[in-house]
Amino acid sequence: MKRAIRQSISLPSHLAKQVKVLAKRQKTSANRVLVDLIQTGLESKQAEKRRFFELADQLMASTDRAEQQRTKEELARLTFGE
Repeated sequence: MKRAIRQSISLPSHLAKQVKVLAKRQKTSANRVLVDLIQTGLESKQAEKRRFFELADQLMASTDRAEQQRTKEELARLTFGE
């Protein structure tokens, strides 16, 4: 098992309340909920980054104008949101 490192964070009250509600609902600690949420967020960011580079590669390899346009639009959504 990897060694745990103690961290101290401050949460806005509305987020702290949501964490407590989740912990109670899942019958676990608020710490466990925070660890799970952070892990999920980090994995999501990595997946988003991989998707961006896959689209960039697809754009560079494409010779079809319509596909290039769709790919550019999806890259723009990933970069700037909708």
